[in-house]
Amino acid sequence: MSNPDELLVAISAAVESERSNQMSLTVVVGGAVITGRLAPEAVWRERVAEVLKDSDRLGPFSDVFTRGLRGNRPGRGEAPTHLHFHLARILQGSLGIPETGGMYRVAIKDVSAWTVGDLSYVDR
Repeated sequence: MSNPDELLVAISAAVESERSNQMSLTVVVGGAVITGRLAPEAVWRERVAEVLKDSDRLGPFSDVFTRGLRGNRPGRGEAPTHLHFHLARILQGSLGIPETGGMYRVAIKDVSAWTVGDLSYVDR
């Protein structure tokens, strides 16, 4: 979207202000369907840093996520520019990848469609 959807920006701002991770959302980005729960950016960064810290090869990158990179984050009063998903899956056919959910950062301007709720497929 060249002009980010104001409702989606408002949802992201509400998640940021409440520090809540209970908002489920499904978005379409570049043809991929991503579904999961939104998290405030600070919480998302902490969780990503924890996962990286436990890795022998990726541990040094955890500092990137714990630093306050103010240049890339909106300040108070500024509209959020990204959605931060946790427990999220990329839906492909009847599969959600990864099955356990992952951590995704999506630019709001790149979202072409969205709906409230966490979608899943059930093979019956």
